[in-house]
Amino acid sequence: MWKRLSLCICVLVLYVNCNAALIAAEKVSESKQPQAAKRTSLIPIEVKSTLDQSLQPSLIWAPEAAKTTPTPLLVFLHSWSGTYKQNNAKWQKEAIKRGWIYLHPNFRGVNQQPEACGSQLARQDILDAIDYVIEHYQVDPSRIYLAGSSGGGHMTMLMAGHHPDRFSAASAWVGISDLADWYRFHVKDGKPQNYARMILKSLTEKPGVSSQVDAEYRDRSPLYWIGNATEVPLDLNAGVTDGQSGSVPFAHTLRAFNMLAEKNQTTPVSKAEMQQLWDHGKLKDPQSTDQATDETYGRDIHLRRNSGLARVTIFEGGHEGLPGPACEWLSKQSRDTSAFGKKTAGQK
Repeated sequence: MWKRLSLCICVLVLYVNCNAALIAAEKVSESKQPQAAKRTSLIPIEVKSTLDQSLQPSLIWAPEAAKTTPTPLLVFLHSWSGTYKQNNAKWQKEAIKRGWIYLHPNFRGVNQQPEACGSQLARQDILDAIDYVIEHYQVDPSRIYLAGSSGGGHMTMLMAGHHPDRFSAASAWVGISDLADWYRFHVKDGKPQNYARMILKSLTEKPGVSSQVDAEYRDRSPLYWIGNATEVPLDLNAGVTDGQSGSVPFAHTLRAFNMLAEKNQTTPVSKAEMQQLWDHGKLKDPQSTDQATDETYGRDIHLRRNSGLARVTIFEGGHEGLPGPACEWLSKQSRDTSAFGKKTAGQK
């Protein structure tokens, strides 16, 4: 009888201990889940514009190490019709994977008002947001990266041209390089379509109305400024069907590259080559240096050409940005910007 009683007591004690362990494990698991969520959640911030003193929103994510250790910064720019609330989780995921700070500024939101669409205010909003991050975190000034797709690609090229000293490298995808040309592309039978109407809301008049209007189009068009960025590592990309299945003909990317080629006195992409890509999706007689295999893209590369620190890639695809290859290329770039920013890492 005593043996049976002892056995029952042992079983009861074992059950209680196991149950307590399970409960403790569940509590630990529950306590970790919110912390994990916090580690990936974007935090809203507001930054005062140094031009018009308005408060401008951004979203930011930063690893814990960024409080004490110089950390790369990825500034990702939303698309033409987007805002800072646009879901660009795939780009944030790449930043998190690499332990980079991720900044998603608004720069006056959707491109349908004069304050947006590459205006001086919008450009300054991006610089102000970067300065805010530099003031509040330990940013590595040699690894301040800029990237964007579509309207974000437009703004990436524009920022690199207007402010080349502020960025260590930039990766632009399917971006608009000439607003006047893009306006004309979206006028059908004399009637402005959606994107053309948005341009009119931003620049108030169609191109060609006056020299003043045309000057405003040029100020907001990367084509006229990207030649200033010969010292910036630039990664320009477009899908070969964009403009046919998408909204921005890939020639916008190639013409931007050609401005750099002209500055660097290297081989541009000719009009004949652009036409071959448009008509056939590939070059008839590609130069040996144009042919490339890049496993990070997971796509066929129809043209890759280099000029100085810049490269252009026309890949099998349409109107899209590829976060993986963009961030992989950016991760290999380093260029000190500390002499040009408002503050550098470590300064308070």
